[in-house]
Amino acid sequence: MAIRSFSSWRLCAVAVAVSLSSLAAHAGERLDAIMQAKVLRVGTPGDYRPFAMKVDGQYVGHDIDVVEAMAKELGVKVVYVDTSWPKLMEDLQSNQFDVAVGGITRNVARISKVQMLPGYAPFGKVALVRAADKDQFTKPEDLNRASVRVIKNPGGTNEAYVLQHMTNAQISTHEKNAEIPGLIAEGKGDVMITETYEALHYSKADPRLHAAYLDKTLTPVNQLGFMLPVDDADYVRVMEFTWDVLSLRGELKKEALQWLQ
Repeated sequence: MAIRSFSSWRLCAVAVAVSLSSLAAHAGERLDAIMQAKVLRVGTPGDYRPFAMKVDGQYVGHDIDVVEAMAKELGVKVVYVDTSWPKLMEDLQSNQFDVAVGGITRNVARISKVQMLPGYAPFGKVALVRAADKDQFTKPEDLNRASVRVIKNPGGTNEAYVLQHMTNAQISTHEKNAEIPGLIAEGKGDVMITETYEALHYSKADPRLHAAYLDKTLTPVNQLGFMLPVDDADYVRVMEFTWDVLSLRGELKKEALQWLQ
């Protein structure tokens, strides 16, 4: 029995050694590929103002400016990859791109699967409603009525909030997040659940819309963050360093003042 146990221990030790050797051999592969190709692949749904929006084939927004600044610091160029909220995590984990941006909420579900850069843009969930109807929506329970028509986009935390907290409402799904505010303004729906910054953007841009629950948000304060895969510790470390450098130089503050005020 003692000999068998010792043999088993030796086999386990060899297996561990082989595994560690394999990991060491593969460490840094993503970073190496990025630096050799001089390309950082950035995935974004491109439908969430003011963080990332595709306009006339070009991406604009806070997150776009920040990730472009990070790429410049790395000495590489950005190539954008279209994705969607339902496929965002799957596409990142299947190596469709190197970083995901565009107003992505930091939460346990995501951080348990991927790495996220330091949080920015503190926010809470709010409701975008018609300005003419704003007096109907003063308490959270006002949203969860059978007469309320909610339009949600699929795949993100806004959809999760709707499905959990608005079970009595009439819920419909619209694939293009950026079109939902217009549908609310036109009276084709009553409520869009979103975050502070998007609601403020649309309510300022269209007087028919009102951002409700700003004073007391529907959810506790949270932050947004860029998502990174976890297959290369060297890559994660370099991206974190680059973020810190931009923060130290005041570039993150500059972008926040430009886009998030």
